[in-house]
Amino acid sequence: MKIKNYIPFIGMAFMLLLVQLIAVAMSRAFEKNDIKAFSNPDDTGNVFFWIAIILVFTAFIFLVIKLNKKWIIQAFILITVASTSYYVFYALFSDILSSEMNNLLSLIISGGLTIVLYKFPEWYVIDLVGVIIGAGAASIFGISLAIFPTLLLLVLLAVYDYIAVYRTKHMVALAEGVMDLRLPILLVIPKHWKYSFLTEKFDKEEREAFFMGLGDAVMPTLLVVSANFFVKVNSYDIPLIGGINIPAIGAIIGTFVGFAVLMLLVIKGKPQAGLPFLNGGVILGYVVGSLIAGSAIF
Repeated sequence: MKIKNYIPFIGMAFMLLLVQLIAVAMSRAFEKNDIKAFSNPDDTGNVFFWIAIILVFTAFIFLVIKLNKKWIIQAFILITVASTSYYVFYALFSDILSSEMNNLLSLIISGGLTIVLYKFPEWYVIDLVGVIIGAGAASIFGISLAIFPTLLLLVLLAVYDYIAVYRTKHMVALAEGVMDLRLPILLVIPKHWKYSFLTEKFDKEEREAFFMGLGDAVMPTLLVVSANFFVKVNSYDIPLIGGINIPAIGAIIGTFVGFAVLMLLVIKGKPQAGLPFLNGGVILGYVVGSLIAGSAIF
């Protein structure tokens, strides 16, 4: 392959790294403003609650598609984008603005971003919004789940993704069913600069862009955030590098080891289950990082 053919994969890796770094950077701001998904991060029941929500939501999407009411999915995702981006911007500005001004500015920015997404869902708009809400969601859930529940969740989701893509194949059908809505439930990486997501024909055999589900960026990032947030750090046990502890750095590196293996398969042109590779990589990297740091894995 020519060098230029690898550029989309480099772009995909860059967005994945961006989600992870932003999520880690935002975690303390979310914690300071008490923006969390679960009150007890050690409760493994949160994991099964999350799995149940995913299964119910998947069934709901299939029902809506069958009833030809895709506007319901679009409305739900747009509301999710607006609310998640609001929390991101509120946490971001909380140290420099009063509560009233912060609330107003965050509403304006998140509302404006959602309107732009609705009116002009070009690939770079979708990627920008996807990175923002992906990092925000990963950060919020990462500080809401301690290490063991996070590891359990990633293992279960990897198994589910494997079954959904390779066995029942309903995840592939689901992705194809909602792709024409042009929403930030995926990241779009063009194969060339003249590409337009607005004119993409989804019934073509050969597509002009690569697509990665936003969940493939969010899920491994949970462990990166959780490791950096919950693993106790002091000058005597776990050294810091740029504000990120060694287990979290190991998790980031492991993510990209899994990503590299995944891309070797994606190059062949067939849909692949991302989470078995990405979650497997991030878990392995976290374990290695913990061993290097001399910290407990659980």
